[in-house]
Amino acid sequence: MGQEDADTAKGAAVASVSSFPDENPNPVLRIARDGTVLYANRASEPLLRTLDTARGGRVPDNVTAQLATAAAHHAGSRFELSADHTTYAILAVHQPDLDVWNVYGTDITGAKVVEKFPDRNPNPVLRASPDGALIYANTAASMITRALGTVRGELLPAALLDQIRERLDNADAAPIHVTGEGFIYRLDPVLIPEFRFINLYGTDVTATQAMTAFPDENPNPVLRIDRDGVLAYANPASQPVMAALSAELGRKVGQKVLQRLKAVAAGPAPNTFEAESGGRLYELRVVTLSQFESLNVYGSDITAAREVERLLLNILPASIAERLQHGESMIADRFEEMAVLFADVVDFTPFSAHRPPAEVVGVLNQVFTIFDRLADRYELEKIKTIGDAYMVAGGITPEGGGVEQVADMALEMVDAMRDYRTNAGDTLQIRVGLHIGPAVAGIIGLKKFIYDIWGDTVNTASRLESHGVPGKIQITAGTAERLASGYLFERRGSVEIKGKGRVEACFLVARR
Repeated sequence: MGQEDADTAKGAAVASVSSFPDENPNPVLRIARDGTVLYANRASEPLLRTLDTARGGRVPDNVTAQLATAAAHHAGSRFELSADHTTYAILAVHQPDLDVWNVYGTDITGAKVVEKFPDRNPNPVLRASPDGALIYANTAASMITRALGTVRGELLPAALLDQIRERLDNADAAPIHVTGEGFIYRLDPVLIPEFRFINLYGTDVTATQAMTAFPDENPNPVLRIDRDGVLAYANPASQPVMAALSAELGRKVGQKVLQRLKAVAAGPAPNTFEAESGGRLYELRVVTLSQFESLNVYGSDITAAREVERLLLNILPASIAERLQHGESMIADRFEEMAVLFADVVDFTPFSAHRPPAEVVGVLNQVFTIFDRLADRYELEKIKTIGDAYMVAGGITPEGGGVEQVADMALEMVDAMRDYRTNAGDTLQIRVGLHIGPAVAGIIGLKKFIYDIWGDTVNTASRLESHGVPGKIQITAGTAERLASGYLFERRGSVEIKGKGRVEACFLVARR
């Protein structure tokens, strides 16, 4: 074939591919052997910016070399690129007839972050000791441990250990695959020298191993529904999505499902909805291809991303979690008016001294569950618990409750404890300290990090609680003045408070 014929063939291939993956929410590119970008869909823009190139331009030589190396290995060999705070797994598939690479990017940012929470990681994580014994495996790794016939404390199979050591010594060594129960997992070993163990991260490559042609080799689900409502095409990775839509290849899609797909396609951008299948969550983008009178459905596995969000929202305010996910590493904010509340169960230490641990924890869980529900109702931020003490704050997030809501919660906490009885019929009381003033809030720590607050306002609220009266909400005269328009108070008088000296104190009694 002459150069002119080759160029014509490449041009025809680019024209034919552009109408299919252009709306794919995942990057899809076609790159010539010399590094020229022949085609790139819209989702590829972040990668092109990172590579400092564009359609028709050339990618850096080191990336060209990585593509060649990855494509030379058997299916599933990938490398990573980061762009705009997003990490992509890059899969390169060589097309020998055109001598080009089809390049597919999969957003693995969520998966990278969720590795910080291995017990809840939806992907397999295993850990081996220096001598090759299995010392840890999360729930998602159970299929792999069954396939290996290994339990914690036992040595991994000798052949697998040899592969792991070879892979650690040589990153270009053949990937490690474990097959079992109809699934294929790739194991990526990472040496953690500080703790002298090896982490093994598992990735489900079942669909990737089945890839054969464009877009069959796409590791993300791609489906096409024709004008008659028949599922005319679905690549191998689409099986979970087909199950979620109750659709079968070659058959008409259900009327309700079809109506929903059409409504999403005709609706506002980004034309997506979510579907669950087999414990995995997929974001499905629906695009109308008018030239083919069909609907294309592009799927992205967002299980890891949603798990990250859920885990973060359990320990952080929503606005702080969003900032953290967008790349902020140092988060510290000053607030001129924050309400801080401390509540402590009176005489809980002697109460728990002669009771079984399970009963003690059960009682504390019941009490704190009551407080958690009140915090949720008033949209306040639970900061932490310390033994039998409970700490909550208001006025620290734009979406949350303010200082008045903290006062309302304090009143309800005291009322709730008047009615509370343990399973054995015992009563409990709480002391509450509440103070309003400036404070700093932010994230501390790298492992098991927490959102915490600091400042004199926090210290004062804590002292007001510890020097308080059972069944009462103690506040300073300054806080009473701030709340005077909406609440009633009972004057206590001057109180000696550690670290503060004599302080004029009041009890918050009720709303006006």
